[in-house]
Amino acid sequence: MICDNGKIIEQKQIAKDIYRMVITSPITDQMIPGQFVNIAVDGMTLRRPISICAIDEDTFTIIYKVVGAGTKRLSTMSVGQSINVFGPLGHGYPIETNRNEVLLIGGGCGVPPLYELAKRYCEAGVHVDVVMGFSDHDIVFYEDEFRALGANVIVATMDGSYGVQGTVLDAIHTAEIPTDFICACGSLPMLKALEKHYTNGYFS
Repeated sequence: MICDNGKIIEQKQIAKDIYRMVITSPITDQMIPGQFVNIAVDGMTLRRPISICAIDEDTFTIIYKVVGAGTKRLSTMSVGQSINVFGPLGHGYPIETNRNEVLLIGGGCGVPPLYELAKRYCEAGVHVDVVMGFSDHDIVFYEDEFRALGANVIVATMDGSYGVQGTVLDAIHTAEIPTDFICACGSLPMLKALEKHYTNGYFS
């Protein structure tokens, strides 16, 4: 783990209240899929834990939702500004490239940490199904980015405004995805529901 002053090279709103930030930092070579960083926000005592979405040679990407004063202030930061980052933190997902297929399941802000994982599996020639759940169409993000990796993507919205109406489990059943090895990230109710159907894989 390192505490480092990185630099913002991209800050962009990609959906309702959802932002993508790309940061240059030497800590990228220590990151693995599924980890997170703690980010210092000016004027706030506590750091904000944000999951790592993508890992590149000298940059990493975070995607966050504005839900309070801290993330609101984070969204006002500009390209070129310095940003203090502590990490990487967490165990991340083991990557089992001996498998033929993997099902990645993300709910809302649990979607971003699955992107780098999907990239690693696709690069290894593993078939990847990605199922993403959101409350409505306005906050759907990264569908095209996952598809660009070569993954098969299914989206569910609770109000039915986009994709399959219902939960991620509804989308899985509708698409008849047979894969039993999963990696999932999302709310506790979503993970508890998945736990009743799957016993093989990793939850975050």
